Amino acid sequence: MTATTGHTARRPRGLDDVKGWFPSLDQVLFDRFLTRQERHEQRGDLLEMGAYLGKSAIFTAAYLRGGERFTVCDLFGADAPDERNAAEARTSYATLTRTAFEQNYLAFHDELPEVVQGPTSVVPHHVGPESCRFVHIDASHLYEHVVGDIDTARTALVPGGLVVLDDFRSEHTPGVAAATWEAVFTRGLRPVCLSTQKLYGTWGDPTALQDELLADEEWRSALRTSVQEIAGRRILRFSGKPPNPAAPRSRYAGEPRGTTPAPSGAPGRAVAGRAPSSPVRRLAADVLPPVVTRAIRRRRRPTG
Repeated sequence: MTATTGHTARRPRGLDDVKGWFPSLDQVLFDRFLTRQERHEQRGDLLEMGAYLGKSAIFTAAYLRGGERFTVCDLFGADAPDERNAAEARTSYATLTRTAFEQNYLAFHDELPEVVQGPTSVVPHHVGPESCRFVHIDASHLYEHVVGDIDTARTALVPGGLVVLDDFRSEHTPGVAAATWEAVFTRGLRPVCLSTQKLYGTWGDPTALQDELLADEEWRSALRTSVQEIAGRRILRFSGKPPNPAAPRSRYAGEPRGTTPAPSGAPGRAVAGRAPSSPVRRLAADVLPPVVTRAIRRRRRPTG
């Protein structure tokens, strides 16, 4: 797949340059689980529902193996399925565009994932049953939508596959918490461990995974670990800020700060009768809220 437009955004020189919420603790846990799947030769595709600007997708894609597919679904500014979801997108993700996601992703990888632009309810049309080994859910925070995303994950996962649920405990996302624990108590989801932001679970038996995590004291040396029990089931809890694991390297890693971005993907076509927009204006259109973009344009407009 190729980028959809010629707009440019600031070149990320490393994963930390990509805006988003993906702390080092979860990077360490993603690395641990995805590396284990490779070590045990567990096959299957990867799926992310809710991508924002691509930070976790860029990281996850590094674990993709030959013959596997990575599917990423997000609205990316498309129409939401209902007004509540639309309001959520306007409030929390006003700066999100597909172009910005694709440019960030292509700074680290040669090809885009399979991008599904639309609500996560359409994912089953693109991802088959029992086809995925790892599913990351970080889309809508509304209860009804999260319930649907969890159902999608359960259907998509191969036996023993892993699902990761973001924002299961944040104070501003009670709908995620309700849907997550409902899945645990009534729909067979078995938690493996908890981080500050995410619940890692499976519809299989988590015992072997948990035993391995507890047995590797060297791996846990940078983490705080506690073992808890909920309704007779063991749950591990990790916290702390461990060093980031090795992340994919940006093709722009060696560029000095202040380098002018160059277009990626297909070149844009200038509109007749107008000068091509500057990189600053293109960045503003892609990244800044509309009110800020309008203010910048007004200041640059000739007077007199």
